[in-house]
Amino acid sequence: MSHTLTLPGKDRSLYPYQPQGNDLSFDLPQGKAFESRIAFSAAHVVADPLADTDPLSNAQIDWDATMKYRHHLWSLGLSVAEAMDTAQRGMGLNWEHAKELISRSVKEARSVNGKIASGTGTDHLAPGPDVTIEDVEAAYEEQCSFVEGEGSQIILMASRALAACAKGPEDYERVYRKILTNVSQPVILHWLGDMFDPALKGYWGYENLDDAMDVCLRIIRENEDKVDGIKISLLDDQKEIKMRRLLPDSVKMYTGDDFNYPSLIKGDDQGYSHALLGIFDVIAPAAAAAMHALDKGDLKTYDALLVKTVPLSRHIFQKPTFSYKTGVVFMAYLNGHQEHFRMIGGSESARSITHLSDLFVMADEAGLLMNPDLAVERMKLVLEQAGIRQEGR
Repeated sequence: MSHTLTLPGKDRSLYPYQPQGNDLSFDLPQGKAFESRIAFSAAHVVADPLADTDPLSNAQIDWDATMKYRHHLWSLGLSVAEAMDTAQRGMGLNWEHAKELISRSVKEARSVNGKIASGTGTDHLAPGPDVTIEDVEAAYEEQCSFVEGEGSQIILMASRALAACAKGPEDYERVYRKILTNVSQPVILHWLGDMFDPALKGYWGYENLDDAMDVCLRIIRENEDKVDGIKISLLDDQKEIKMRRLLPDSVKMYTGDDFNYPSLIKGDDQGYSHALLGIFDVIAPAAAAAMHALDKGDLKTYDALLVKTVPLSRHIFQKPTFSYKTGVVFMAYLNGHQEHFRMIGGSESARSITHLSDLFVMADEAGLLMNPDLAVERMKLVLEQAGIRQEGR
């Protein structure tokens, strides 16, 4: 098989590319937990390509492949953040499917003593003019009760319905106060920026991020015993550092910044962030090895492992940011974690062939194509489907 690919450039020209195939040797001690940081990977779901249902309105999940990937993450020492936006929650994955996903994942986590936390929200409540704050509270309570009943920690996700019906910050304070009062174990809050979900613009009652942060911090301080930490996904490292320094000592910061995660996790003389990241699904071996290096205080190795992953991550999470799931699943396909590049909701079409080709090159340069021969063969198939003929085919 020829390893030379014909790839498209941004000017529509074609150029030859010879993959380096120099996957890195990742130091991954078996069965050893991370000591200095908590590291969650927000995990993707694998669609069932043979399901004879409408992939837009009723896509089905390949449960075996989906659970197998979670075992892969746990085997590396990573924790799983389940049923989040990386799993296309609210973007193809509805609450009914999310419930089954959470139930199955919690069971599998117990079988290997893996750590898991699961997203709760209000996505079974469609935003609309008749939706009230009481409706939002009831929806949150239903999902929180289910997740706690399954035995998982809660990640309290931002609510589109609340963003639509809240009149101001006092409505956010009311809803979160009620939900946090009723949960039995501390939760991870989730502040998801509108670059990930445009329906969340103005969350916490303000479009200005500093004003919104003040509201969020007030909620955390008033309910400190029920908050394990907060994940913020704003793609703004300075906002995260500012908030991290203002959190109560008992409350963790979980970075959701897929642009600046290496420096945020490494931290500074005033603190650091733990990780709850979609990109850790993509770069799992490098991320796990970096966490072990950090435990040893080996910052040189930590930096070397993650530095080449950042261009890849910034590419995958480029605007429109909410289409990043396509790149996540494409990497799983290239690396043999699933046998196809099909997604629930037909989201495999959300990125161009040029974007996917650049992703391949960046993954190769980062040493993240774990089986280069397989990755090349699969890349050729995708390129051929886009009408770009490949040598040797």
